[in-house]
Parts: sequence; structure tokens; C-alpha cells
Amino acid sequence: MKNSRLKTIYHETFSGLKLFYRDTNVPENLISNYKIGQIIQEKGFTDMTSLGGGFSGNLRYLIASAHPKDLSKFNPDSAKIGHFLLDTITYFKVLDIYKIGDKTQIFLLNIPDNSLTLFKNSSSNLEEEIIEKARKKFNGKVNIALIPELQTEDWKERTKSPIGMSDNGEFFFDDSKIKAEPLKRIEINTEKKTIEVNKKPWWKIW
Repeated sequence: MKNSRLKTIYHETFSGLKLFYRDTNVPENLISNYKIGQIIQEKGFTDMTSLGGGFSGNLRYLIASAHPKDLSKFNPDSAKIGHFLLDTITYFKVLDIYKIGDKTQIFLLNIPDNSLTLFKNSSSNLEEEIIEKARKKFNGKVNIALIPELQTEDWKERTKSPIGMSDNGEFFFDDSKIKAEPLKRIEINTEKKTIEVNKKPWWKIW
């Protein structure tokens, strides 16, 4: 893939990226079906909130997206709950799965549907940077108070379903069908607006 194409995809994915929250209760055996690096597809609309309070379930989806719809523009009541929406047939990459006690955070990156092969077969410094931020948010919010506006039956009904799978744990999308390519390490310099592939080794000494 040419660097110009890579720049376009990464710009579309990361430019204006914001974090959103979706809490629910999901059995542990279904949570364990998610794997880091996996590509999943949500068939229905994805309801989420920009308000980050304490966990109201055992599972939090932290969703990074640059293209959600802000429903407060159409419904003043939606502003009270920070309601944002992603369209049907949306793809995500599972960036991280982080657990403290009985609480789990699954970090999802909303990716374009024309970039599945790229994100399945590569990792980037931008992904690592936002994973670090996501873990810090988890640590800071796991024990704080719930947001009352997000405890209504209507909101819990909107967000009760797991993302990317049925209530029985069957994924809507089989990412093993994505064409396998040699793993790529991508380095993006946002200040210089440069992109380099496989310049650095995969391993690091911490």
C-alpha cells in the first residue's frame, strides 16, 4: 500500500478522534471471546455516551471514533446523557482488554470499512499512544460515582447488548477471512506529517 493511501486512512481514522463510553453486563465467558487485534463488526446502531463516570456494569466498551453522530443536535434530551451514535455495519479493531477486579474495559477503535486488511495486519505508534490513555482513564474511573442520567431503563436497554456479537456470543464477522499479510509496524509523525513502515523492530526493551 502506498504511503499516500496510508496517510489517507490514518487521517480518516485518527483525525478528530474522541473517546466514548458504553457500559453493560456481559457474562465472563462471552467477554473472554474478544481478543486483542481482532476486527469485529457491529450490525446495529452503536449507542454510546461522551460522559465518563463510574462503571454501571461489569463491562465497559471504551470506543475511540472520529465519526459519531451527535444526537444532541436533534434532541435536547440527548445532551443530558451525551448521546452519540455510530451507524449500522460499523467495524472496530480490539486495541486492548484491561481488567481490574471484576471490571473489564474493552478498548475499540472505529475503523473504515475499506481498511480492514491494514488494521488486521499492522500496529502503529498511534494505537499504542491511545491504549496508554485508555488505561489511565480506566484507572481513574473504576471507583468513582455513577452518572445518574445514565442509569435510566431506556439507556440501559439501548446499551445492554454486547458489541460485535449476539447475546449467545457468536460474532457477526469472522475476521479470519481477512487476507493475511506480513505484519507491519507503522510509525506516524503527526507534527512532520510523515509515515514510515517497518522502520523499527517489533520488540522493545522496557
